[in-house]
Formats: sequence, C-alpha cells, structure tokens
Amino acid sequence: MHEELQRRCGPNTESYNRAVQRLRDGGAAEADAHSPDDEQCKYVVSISYRGLGNRILAAASAFLYAVLTGRVLLVDPSNEMDELFCEPFPGTTWLLPRDFPLASSNANFSADTAESYGNMLKNKVLGTDGSTDGDMPAAQMPAFAYLHLDHDYGDGDKMFFCDDDQRLLSNIQWLVMRTDTYIVPSLFLVTTFQDELDALFPERDAVFHHLGRYLFHPANHVWGLVARYYRAYLATARQLVGVQVRVFDHRQAKSPHVVLEQISSCAWQETLLPAVLDAVEDAAMPTPPTTPHGGSNNSKAVLITSLRPWFYERIKAMYWERATATGEDVSVHQPSHEEYQHFGEKSHDGKAWAEMYLLSLCDVLVTSGWSTFGYVAQGLGGLRPWVMYKTVNITAVPDPPCGRDVSMEPCFHSPPFYDCKTKRGVDTGTILPHVRHCDDVSWGLKLVDPNGSPN
Repeated sequence: MHEELQRRCGPNTESYNRAVQRLRDGGAAEADAHSPDDEQCKYVVSISYRGLGNRILAAASAFLYAVLTGRVLLVDPSNEMDELFCEPFPGTTWLLPRDFPLASSNANFSADTAESYGNMLKNKVLGTDGSTDGDMPAAQMPAFAYLHLDHDYGDGDKMFFCDDDQRLLSNIQWLVMRTDTYIVPSLFLVTTFQDELDALFPERDAVFHHLGRYLFHPANHVWGLVARYYRAYLATARQLVGVQVRVFDHRQAKSPHVVLEQISSCAWQETLLPAVLDAVEDAAMPTPPTTPHGGSNNSKAVLITSLRPWFYERIKAMYWERATATGEDVSVHQPSHEEYQHFGEKSHDGKAWAEMYLLSLCDVLVTSGWSTFGYVAQGLGGLRPWVMYKTVNITAVPDPPCGRDVSMEPCFHSPPFYDCKTKRGVDTGTILPHVRHCDDVSWGLKLVDPNGSPN
C-alpha cells in the first residue's frame, strides 16, 4: 500500500509537481489546479545530517511516521544517501529531487527556524487550543512545517508527540523532519497511532529490524566490500563475534587501556571469547591444540570495528602470543581504521556502512553504549547485544563491564517527558509495558518485548 502511494505521489508525477508548485506559491493553489489525487498526496522530508548511524535511524523514523500518516517519504540525498543505499520502493524513488524548493534551506533549519512547529505554536500561527481549527482545509494552512526533533528541541517542538498536534499537522501537505536520533519509541505513545502499530509490529522489540531490513540495502559498491571481506576472513569460522568500539571521551582516547580491559573482561566473563593462558600455563602446555575428531571447525573469528587500530592490534597480539584456555583458535580482523569520523566523505561512509552490515552478520555482538553505529548493526542483525557501559571513572573498568541489552531496538536518546492528556510532566518510560528506559542511556526510551525471555 505504501509503495503504491510512493509511485502515485512521488517525484516525476503530476501530483508531486503540483504539490511542489503550491509550496513555491506559499501554499496557495487555484481550484482548477487540483486533481482528485492531490488531497491524498502529502509528504515528509527527512533531512540527512550527522554520522551515518544517525542518518539511518532518522530515515527509519521518518519512514515509519510516513506509513502511519499516509505520507510519501522523501530522503534528502546529501551526505551520500543517494550512493550508499539501493532504492527501496519499486518503480519510483525515495530521494528528494535536488531542485526541491527548500533544498538550500535544509542545512540551515534549526530550533530558531520561524516555520518550526514549536515556533508556529509559540507565535500563534498554529494552535490546538481553538486559535487554529485543526480541521481547517489544507489551503488555509502553512505551506510547510519544519519538525525540529533534534536533541536540542524545545517544549513546543515536543508537542509533535501529542494526538491533538498530530491532527493539526495532518492538514499540512509538506513536513520537513530533522532528527539525529531514533524517535520511534515515542511514536508508540501517540494514541492515534497505537492500533496500527499493534497490527504492524506484534513483536515490539523488532521494529527497527523490520524497518531496516526493508529500507536499507547496500549499494553495489558497498555490497562488494561486505561480500569480499566476509568470504576472505570470516566465512570459515565456527562462530563470529562482533566487537564495536566507540570511545566518546577524549580522555579515554588518550589512555585506551581501560577500554581494552573492559572489552576483554566482558568477552571472558560472558564466555563470548575464550580467556588466554598466562605465561606459565602457556609454557606448560605439552602439545598445541588440535582440530577436534572429524575435522570440525574449532575456531572463532572476531570482527572489530573502531576508528583506531589500537584495540585490534592488542587483541590480535593477545590471541597470537598466548594459547586459549579452551584450545580454540581465535582470529581477529578489522576492515578499516579511519582514525576519526569523516562526516559526509563518500569512501568513509561506504566503509562505515559495510562494517555495520558485517557486524549484523555476526553470531554475537558486543557494542559500546550510546553508539548509533552499534544500534544499526544490532537491529539489522536481530541481535540483542552485550553493551559495554559508559564509565564515569575513566581509570577503572565498570563493574560489571557489560550487560545483555533488554532488546535489539535502538535507544531514543532524547524523549519528551510530558503527558499530552494531563498536560504535565511524566516519566514516559512507565506509561506502556513495551516502552522502557534504556540500559545504556538511563533517561532514554526503547521498545522491548514485555513477555520476552530474559535469556
């Protein structure tokens, strides 16, 4: 159904061209310019910015919102969004044409933009309290509304997650959404959307898994990176262990030994990887480990993704220089090490997307808390990861060093804490049994299966 809407109302259709012209004209339209389809053709534009993990989560959020509200999804093609992914919708495109009237403004939209929903509420351009009729015709509404849903959004912007405000927004043909996070958990709190979400996602903790597997398919050159690396280094291992390392604190970057100890402590305590013998035990081994009877594979492969090669080099040396307590062989691999994040650089983003996908092919996954890179990998792979907690004391490993996440879903880092019905502050992590706080970001929200197994 949504694919048909994209084809009927998307770029290169008469309905799209008329909608763009109305946008250029400030929302006004002649009566004879309308087609019966035009009233059904509404749009949400997802602005692409920040790191690739953020852009993927933002596009997935915008897509779900588009499905729930019957809107065409158009993704800003900047930052290589047009080169990293295949088109998800047959017979049309999800890419915003580069001649879109607001394209030059995309990078400048902010909390101060006059057309932001929060500012239009503040300035009485729109309102749900009787100052503006939520059922008024689209022709009398603003040409577009900017949805500022970034981490720095204000109280007015957060009203986006209220039912009355959704009814009001439904009359605006063009919505431009800017977010740097995964807003989906709070969409589940909007009463208007709940019945359809119940039908779409009976498995509450697999929302991004389904959205991501539908939307995000590596373009040919990225798929080549994935396939060649997997065949060359990972395919023959009995088990693949993914370790995603992201160091946010510059102090830890200068002294990474604590992070290295956290990785090894987590992997050994959770028996994800075998511990290594100390020098005395290693020297006392009478014979090297042998392949088990029947020739079955007894090896594990570790895939490390990190901006730096330091962790890879230490872990690889550890398993090369010492035998393991179980006799298993462990190979360690890292596809790239870019040293720092190159925002908007094609080759860097291509490698990042390939590494996210490779991590999603692993059997088990260890991730760094707070990292959208890890969120994408775990969601695509359907993996409930072991999350390495962000430490407050940079000189000591957290105790415990990691914990099994409550679900494979990404965390919404900056949810609103507001009850739209009572119009007061509330802990939105306690309203529904399947929307809870995240383990890695205590104030964040994530979707969970309330009846799921703890294992």
